[in-house]
Amino acid sequence: MKKVVVIGAGPAGLTAALEILRRSGDYDVTVLEESQTFGGISRTVEYKGNRMDMGGHRFFSKVPEVNKWWSEILPTQGAPSYDDIVLDRKGTLVPGGPDPEKEDRVMLRRHRVSRIFFNQKFFDYPITLKPETFKNMGLGTTIVAGFSYLKACIFKRKVNSLEDFYVNRFGHKLYSMFFENYTANLWGRHPSEIDPSWGAQRAKGLSVMAVLKDALGKIFHKKNRKVETSLIEEFAYPKLGPGQLWELTAEQIDQKGGHIIKGAKAVGIVKNAQQQITGVTYEQDGRTVTIDCDYVYSSMPIKDLVAGMNDVPAPIAGIAAGLPYRDYMTVGVLIRKLNLKNATKLKTIGNIVPDNWVYVHDRTVKMGRFQIYNNWSPYLVKDLEHTIWMGLEYFCNEGDAMWSMTNDDFAKMGIQEMITLHLIDSEEDVLDYHVERVKKAYPAYFDTYAQMDELRAYLDEIPNLYCIGRNGQHRYNNLDHSMCTSFEAVKCMLSGSTDKSPIWSVNTEEEYHETKTDEIPENEID
Repeated sequence: MKKVVVIGAGPAGLTAALEILRRSGDYDVTVLEESQTFGGISRTVEYKGNRMDMGGHRFFSKVPEVNKWWSEILPTQGAPSYDDIVLDRKGTLVPGGPDPEKEDRVMLRRHRVSRIFFNQKFFDYPITLKPETFKNMGLGTTIVAGFSYLKACIFKRKVNSLEDFYVNRFGHKLYSMFFENYTANLWGRHPSEIDPSWGAQRAKGLSVMAVLKDALGKIFHKKNRKVETSLIEEFAYPKLGPGQLWELTAEQIDQKGGHIIKGAKAVGIVKNAQQQITGVTYEQDGRTVTIDCDYVYSSMPIKDLVAGMNDVPAPIAGIAAGLPYRDYMTVGVLIRKLNLKNATKLKTIGNIVPDNWVYVHDRTVKMGRFQIYNNWSPYLVKDLEHTIWMGLEYFCNEGDAMWSMTNDDFAKMGIQEMITLHLIDSEEDVLDYHVERVKKAYPAYFDTYAQMDELRAYLDEIPNLYCIGRNGQHRYNNLDHSMCTSFEAVKCMLSGSTDKSPIWSVNTEEEYHETKTDEIPENEID
């Protein structure tokens, strides 16, 4: 049997491993995972009965293969969830699907609410054109924003940076209000220093014109209206958080004869004179082990992958070493009450605001975003009726002042910023907290990223190496994008093709995802 080593047990790595085992019995598959958990940034962390979604993951895709994959592992709910029962809310159900009140292996359908918190007011994300938006902005700002957008339409900038990209799409006023500070906070760099391709991926199909079309489509009840990825109103979500999906995937890999080695940090890639990989070296419990292999699927950061290779030309090694990343820290905070008023028509337990996550654009705090886990799934919170379980997210660099803070000091900073933002009144409102750190969460689009094509060309010359996933390609992929890179890589290996371009082409086209279908079916898993 041919031996396959998969580096990383996140979405890309586990998808690749299971796909290989499903499609062929001719491969012996071993997955190396540095941590003791599955899912990478898509893992779920449990703390005293409350669960944290690391990063917030909406399951949405217009790729049928992805939807089918998800539904096979976690069938869509066939009965209402706890909060829908209590609130008498109507939701999307699939006849014959599992009952989340009785079974854990179930994919919920959830309402999407994401907003921006700016000047102590809520704005829809993406920005919508409705009376509340104009009221919150004020007449003067609305007029300035309108003329600013018209100016951007007439005098288009040459797109050399992320700032140019955003200004062309939204006008300078909206850019300065809703993109500039948040983006600088996220990356630690001003948008004028960041490659525009990040915006093309993250705001795919989103612009003032897209918002206008969507608003008009709703007003005139246009059937089969095309819905941009960033404008979706419903998504799927595992009952026990995203990590549940990857834990079940790992179980299937084990059942099909695959091997998963936890606590195994890949540190070396052994190449022969023909530039083929012959082995992977990993460290575990103080031991160093090298295993032979015929193929390698790498979802580890390219920076570390290349650093562990032998005989890498100096220019290529330099590009890889210079690739930047952004890390993040999050503190789960359990509180008695949340001061934010629910002014929406959406019913929630305790009448809390209905948001899944909220982007913080307040320049007086360092907080980038906060999640309200109660709204992701009622089963993430131990005492849903009497507590609110939130995640405060901060962007930083490994080793910097924030990263180096003690857990208690970091949590106290977050709690103080909650008070500053008037989310809570005082520290007495906090019942408990828990801190998590995530390394290399966001591959960044500056520094040597401009030479990424040279690095990719070198890696593609290694015939039995497949780079997959967010960090494996140094590309800010969504969950389904990462899975699609694995689908393409497995197809490439099984077909014997030497053309790896389909693997790298995922999430690069402007219309990727939007061309697969013109509408979102009611029962589509995302």
